[in-house]
Amino acid sequence: MHLPFPRRPRAFALPAALACAALVAGCGAGPAEPAADPATGSAEGRPLTLDNCGVEVSVTAPPERVVTMNQHVTEVMLALGLEDRLVGTAFLDDEIVPEYRDAYEKVPVLADEYPSFEDLLAAEPDFVYGGFASAFDETQGRGRAALADAGILTYQNIEQCVDEVTVGTVEEEIRNVAAIFGVEERGEELISEMNDELARTEAALEGVDPVDVLVVDSIGATVFTSGGSGIGSDLIARAGGRNVFDDVDDTFADVSIEQAAERAPEAILFYDYGSTGIEDKRAAVLADPLLAGTPAVERERFAVLPLTSALVGIRVGDAVADIAEQLHPGVF
Repeated sequence: MHLPFPRRPRAFALPAALACAALVAGCGAGPAEPAADPATGSAEGRPLTLDNCGVEVSVTAPPERVVTMNQHVTEVMLALGLEDRLVGTAFLDDEIVPEYRDAYEKVPVLADEYPSFEDLLAAEPDFVYGGFASAFDETQGRGRAALADAGILTYQNIEQCVDEVTVGTVEEEIRNVAAIFGVEERGEELISEMNDELARTEAALEGVDPVDVLVVDSIGATVFTSGGSGIGSDLIARAGGRNVFDDVDDTFADVSIEQAAERAPEAILFYDYGSTGIEDKRAAVLADPLLAGTPAVERERFAVLPLTSALVGIRVGDAVADIAEQLHPGVF
């Protein structure tokens, strides 16, 4: 199974940050300055300067030729109405959100996963927007410094650059990208739509007892799960649940089968992506003698969420509603 983010060693001895452990302070993106008028391309408020995952990004005008790498950032661009700026995309994990599918179909796909440095340059971008640190893998020649040397600005989704990822991180990401492209009004509309959906779910769940939830991203000799630093914990909490590994100071983490069983989850949330299907993950959980004794497996209380919905992108409101409906079907 291929993960666009790095698999981490055992959870309980890990630092909190993922990609930023070796970077300087100020790993998230700093406050955005006023952006240029997108209609006139004026330089008012430019250059826009952001401290993005330890890299200073200075934007003198809204980028015109953009390549996105990783689906959740591609969807951010499409939701902001910026499909006309996209000259390439890469790394699709699942189906694009239906309302943006037609726009996505018009964007050239450079690679099933990440493109080579040469293929990236061939698209002639002036800006590359990556979803994970792996999008800018120096060992593959796609490092941010190498792209800067080629005259290409880069920006990384801040999910792997903050100590704790929450819905507030999503708001910050949308505002940053909207400011870079001078579409702040549309960015605020997206944030408002997300918060309205979250408020509807919160109201529906009033008085509901939280359910203890184990996230199963993948399962083998260990369980690759969602730790307390990732947005998964916030999504689950807002959906009327508790992440049983909320105390693990990481975004994703490997835990032993014994540890997972000891937490006695009442429900299991499977992340859906890649070549290993949900039925295979479900079968592995049902067949494990330790997990078989948990309330979740005894009652076969399972929920499913596309991986892209559990990342810092535009799906957060719908993701919380989706999880909530599966955990508490009698409420909806």
